[in-house]
Amino acid sequence: MVSEFEIKKQICEIGKRIYDRRMVAANDGNISVKISDNEWLCTPTGVSKGFMTPEYICKIDADGNVLQANGKFRPSSEIKMHMRVYKHRPDVKAVVHAHPVYATSFAIAGIPLTQPIMPEAVIALGCVPIAEYGTPSTNEIPDAVEKYLPYYDAVLLENHGALTYGEDLLTAYHKMESVEFYAELLFHSRQLGGPKEFSKEQIKKLYEIRKKLGVSGKHPANLCPNNKDGKMNCHLCGIPDCAVAEKGTGASVDGDMVAMITQKVIEALNK
Repeated sequence: MVSEFEIKKQICEIGKRIYDRRMVAANDGNISVKISDNEWLCTPTGVSKGFMTPEYICKIDADGNVLQANGKFRPSSEIKMHMRVYKHRPDVKAVVHAHPVYATSFAIAGIPLTQPIMPEAVIALGCVPIAEYGTPSTNEIPDAVEKYLPYYDAVLLENHGALTYGEDLLTAYHKMESVEFYAELLFHSRQLGGPKEFSKEQIKKLYEIRKKLGVSGKHPANLCPNNKDGKMNCHLCGIPDCAVAEKGTGASVDGDMVAMITQKVIEALNK
């Protein structure tokens, strides 16, 4: 079993990675790891993620109350967003929030990462939707992110940054790297006249590879009823968040949501 001190060291190492890769500037970004049913380790507010040491790391409970913090260190003001992820995704053990340049540029421009342009992105990420803008450190961001949590392992935050999460810290971090690399390739390919996207058949094969690999986490390929029926899938239906209920509907994957998705796909096909 990995000790708390080792996990704190890992958080610091990941913090340095996101800082060195220019995914954050100054004191931006935050990281958390679940260590028990009611204990989480998280980065402090007001500290550069590139210069942390284990004694900087705070411990909190499910309500965000401080269980342990050294000196003036206090949990990140964005911890509410992290805790919402853990609440709705019991499989998640780590969350990373950063401001990677290319991915955040897409978030600022209001463009979700939905174009199928490279096998790794299709297999590992699926589509990356944009959660509506919310004021940092308030419940507005957790509320905006919540509807995407059952279906995606990466979400862009409108005019803010990116959020990734996974079964362990390294997985959550690698998803952040993948999101940024995907966004960078998409940006550059658009400068060259536009990317050549995979065909429906090519995407179907990539989805099958994901299933055979047994990749952990959530993915539209596992949920999209159109893909299961051999129809257009989440990458090609033209609806970035097609696997998600409309804002405020509270629909489930079955029933109302399937009807909604089917209707939208029919509308997209008839355009």
